[in-house]
Amino acid sequence: MGSSNLTLAGLAKQGELNVELSEPEVTQKLEPWFQDRWENRWSIDITKELTQLFDKSLARKEPLLPYHLSQEARAGISEFSVPKGFKTALLPFQPNAVQVAAHHLHKRGGVIIGDVVGLGKTITAAALAKMFEEDFFMETLIICSKNLVTLWEGYVHQLRAKVMSISAAPHELLEERRYRLLIIDESHKLRNREGQCYRAIAEYIALNDSKVILLTATPYNKTYRDLSNQLRLFIDASANLGITPERYKASIGGRVQFEARHQVKYNTIAAFEQSDCSDDWAELMRLCLVRRTRSFIKNNYALTDEAGRKYLAFENGERSYFPDRVLVKVEYGFNQKDPHDHYAALLKKAAEATIQAAGKKSNQDLLSGRSCLLISQTSQVSAIDDFELVTWPIIKQE
Repeated sequence: MGSSNLTLAGLAKQGELNVELSEPEVTQKLEPWFQDRWENRWSIDITKELTQLFDKSLARKEPLLPYHLSQEARAGISEFSVPKGFKTALLPFQPNAVQVAAHHLHKRGGVIIGDVVGLGKTITAAALAKMFEEDFFMETLIICSKNLVTLWEGYVHQLRAKVMSISAAPHELLEERRYRLLIIDESHKLRNREGQCYRAIAEYIALNDSKVILLTATPYNKTYRDLSNQLRLFIDASANLGITPERYKASIGGRVQFEARHQVKYNTIAAFEQSDCSDDWAELMRLCLVRRTRSFIKNNYALTDEAGRKYLAFENGERSYFPDRVLVKVEYGFNQKDPHDHYAALLKKAAEATIQAAGKKSNQDLLSGRSCLLISQTSQVSAIDDFELVTWPIIKQE
């Protein structure tokens, strides 16, 4: 019997507020007292609500996926509900992506949906836009490549939205009325902040205080600036992110050394742009990226049929099978004497370069006293055997 909170701290650390009563005489006296309060007309039965809370908490019976154990994921799943019109259209793994993305979008003003190709980024973004349309009365402007305009127009009837080609953005966007939500498909094309399209879109977002949904299967291409430039579309360069590039800071001696060297605030995107540490960028992207791989979906959401094949099931019973990757050997011939045979020309160049490299290596080996294979100096390749002869000793020596 006690008065501590029904929490781990209350039950485990506040023992002074509770007492164990095991004597029969005491329990018999307390039973009528407890029953009287249980049946009191002013008491409220919260059994159903408490059960629902437990079902949504970490104390639930069903084990949670590691992906959903993060605080960000749990917050999104508990705070937002998938729009009714999309529930039957989404595959089992997609509703959680919509909910987690909604948390990022609501909290930070933007989100990157970076699922790999073929996992339904388009319908995930459409469901997310519908959610913010219903909850926050937002209309959506969809900016995409010209070849994707028709695809997106197929979703317009479900949303209060307009589709615009990204090539038209520099000329038409600043004349466009205010949309409080933007979907930018293939956002990796906006890696360069100096580009005309980037500047037009960034200016529109800043003027209208729009939230941003970025879609890309390849958010990172050459450098981490590819990521930061996309993030800058909805995160101000001087905004306090609440985190810092810890690994990079530690590598140069700490915060004081960092600020002295770079002259930027240590908890901003500008600070992360100084870091080449993958762990720093992983920590940053955790705040605004939803990304799952095909193997993750297959291992955690797929069902298995009688033949052992993995599939996802729609609510109407239809199955979407994962394709089986089968390696197939493709053989083709080529004619070394045909000047128009591209494969023969490529092989000839490769063989000539290899022979030159082998000759150079042989000379180095002779000077150093190592054993080697002597290759005659030639600029012509007479047969495929020459190429095979030269390639093998190089590979073997390396």
